[in-house]
Amino acid sequence: MGCERRVLLAFSGGNDSCAAVGILRAHGYEPMLLTLDMTGDRSLLARARRAAEALDTPLLTADVRTSFTRQVVDYFASGYLTGETPAPCTECNSRIKWNTLRDVSIERGIGHIATGHYFRLSRQYGKVFVRQAADPAKDQSYYLWGVSQSCLERAIAPMGETLKREAGERLPAGLKSPESMGICFLRGENYREFLRRRAPNGIRPGEIVDRNGKRIGTHDGCAFYTVGQKRGLGLPPSLAVVAIDAARNRLIAGEDEELRRRRLTIRAWNVPDMERLCRSRELRVVIRGIGRNPDGFAHVRPERDRLHVELEYPAWAPAPGQPVVFYERDIVLGGGILAGSG
Repeated sequence: MGCERRVLLAFSGGNDSCAAVGILRAHGYEPMLLTLDMTGDRSLLARARRAAEALDTPLLTADVRTSFTRQVVDYFASGYLTGETPAPCTECNSRIKWNTLRDVSIERGIGHIATGHYFRLSRQYGKVFVRQAADPAKDQSYYLWGVSQSCLERAIAPMGETLKREAGERLPAGLKSPESMGICFLRGENYREFLRRRAPNGIRPGEIVDRNGKRIGTHDGCAFYTVGQKRGLGLPPSLAVVAIDAARNRLIAGEDEELRRRRLTIRAWNVPDMERLCRSRELRVVIRGIGRNPDGFAHVRPERDRLHVELEYPAWAPAPGQPVVFYERDIVLGGGILAGSG
């Protein structure tokens, strides 16, 4: 079979990546599997090997522990320690998983790459765009805004038209496993304990103040809080974290109304077609986190290394460090990291 029918599939041995093998074969593709060793967890590698053997599919492994630690784990820790709310899955997809798939596929002469993510692809005007999955409950397009064109040009999305229940029906007997939840490198550890262990001198109690700087409470460490948070403050339920001053180890608390933001500033953005993004009259913003997404549409204006976003209606509690993703109907037109809001 020619390289145009061969697909390198990111493979964990979990339900979705196993189902993707069957879907690719049903569409006439010849999958080869690639498991990324991100953390040195031998049990995860063994699970992938067992599943690959059961599926009678060749398996490769790639050791990405050094780059994963530097670009994902360190990013996660430093984000919280500097008062941001990082999203490690988007960083992993943008910098590790898809780039490794692309590079290994080129080395091996394999024409396509794929993952078990639930999303679709749309090729328009010479660009490749991520598109929401057919199953809205499983859609993962939000996490793929940073995947480069060089990866998407080689990509296939086997899970895009698949409903979650159908994916389970495609699994051979004995391969069903519990869905993995949470952040992979925490391995079930509470993120607070992870941060305490990783930066024991960087976390200490401090003041909670109001907008006038008056002390109204005490916190356990800025890294343990995010904008919009109310729990764990020991304050009246009407008050929430409205800002984090990590340099002074302070939380600023205020009323809900102070968390409404009409203007967003975006850094580290990835936009395949800036002209389309700026002229779209159907552009909406999605920010997944403790806050609420804004209703209505948005307008984007680029300026040097930043994107300035004006919202028709305010977002509630957008937190610095969170991904801001732009959609035109079900097409992802790009995204970036929230640098600030007002």
